[in-house]
Amino acid sequence: MNKTMLAILKILDRYSEVVGSREISRQLKMYGIDLTERTVRYHLRILDERGYTEVFGKEGRKITEKGRKELEHSLVSERVGFVISKIESLSYLTTLDLATMDGNAILNISYFPEDRLRDAMKVLKPVFSSPYVMSSRVILTGGGERIGDITIPHGMIGIGTICSVTINGIFLKAGIPVTSRFGGVVEINEGRPVRFISLISYDGSSLDPLEIFIRSKMTDVLGAVKNYSGKILASFREIPIVCMDEAKKLAMEMRDKGIGGILLIGSPNKPLLEVAVGIDRVGIVIVGGLNPIAALEESGISTENKAMSTLYPYSKLKNFSEEVDL
Repeated sequence: MNKTMLAILKILDRYSEVVGSREISRQLKMYGIDLTERTVRYHLRILDERGYTEVFGKEGRKITEKGRKELEHSLVSERVGFVISKIESLSYLTTLDLATMDGNAILNISYFPEDRLRDAMKVLKPVFSSPYVMSSRVILTGGGERIGDITIPHGMIGIGTICSVTINGIFLKAGIPVTSRFGGVVEINEGRPVRFISLISYDGSSLDPLEIFIRSKMTDVLGAVKNYSGKILASFREIPIVCMDEAKKLAMEMRDKGIGGILLIGSPNKPLLEVAVGIDRVGIVIVGGLNPIAALEESGISTENKAMSTLYPYSKLKNFSEEVDL
C-alpha cells in the first residue's frame, strides 16, 4: 500500500456513491498528488485486484469493507497527528452562533444494538442530567438512516452527541485561539474534579484518545453521576492569558444557552488538575462528549464510536428527554 493508493482510498471513503477517476484525479491534488485519469485507473485496478475497491462499470468505484479496514490499519506513521489536524479543521468549520443558536455543531456518532434500546435509555437518562455532558441535546435514529455523513448500520440505534471540539469552534469565532493538548481521564471525588489520572497527547496520536480510554475500560462515569466519585473523560486545552476574562464570559453564555462542557478554567501560568501549562497560558478542562457512551460500555452495552465524525445543524437536535420515546 503506497501513499497514492492510500490517498485514493481516503477519497473513496468520504463518499457513499460511486466516484469516477476524473473526480479522484481532481481530489488527489489536495494530497499533493498530480496524476492523469489514466494513471488513476491503473492504481484503481490494483486496488480492485486486492479487494479494496469495487467496480461499477464506467461509472467508477466504491471502497469495500476490506478497503476501509486497510485504510484504518495501514501506514500508521502517516496518521500520527491526524487527530489534532481534524480538531483544527472542524474548529474552523463550526458555524454555531450563540446569539441565534443556529449553525453547525460537531457531533460524535455512536451506535449500539437496537434490542438494547430500553436498557440504554435507562443508563443515559441520569448521565444527560449530570454536569459531565457537553449538552443534553442529541439525535437518535434507527438503522439504515443517516446522521450527517454517517449511515447507521441496520440492527443498530445511532446516537449523535455534541463533541467538545464544538467549544473550540465557538471560541475561535469569538477571536479566542484554543490549543488542544491532551485527552484524558479525570478523577472525581465528592463531586469535584481532583486530577487527571491518564493523558494522551492529541498531536502524537493516530486515534482519538477518548475512544482509547473507553475501549480500555478506564472510566467510571456512572460512579461520578450516581455516587459523586468516579472517573470521567475530559480534555485539556490552553488559551492565552489575555483571553481569560473573555473566555469566562463566553463559558457563562454557553451554559445559559444549554452548552456546558467547561469543567474548569485555571489561573495564569499555573497547573490545572496537576497538568502544567505553557508560558502566558491558561488551562481549561472540558468534559468529553463521549461520556454518555462510556456509561453504556460500563453497563455492558457494546458500542461503536466515531468521534468528531460530522457537522450537524444544532437546531435539529432535541433534548434527550424528548428523544427517549424513539
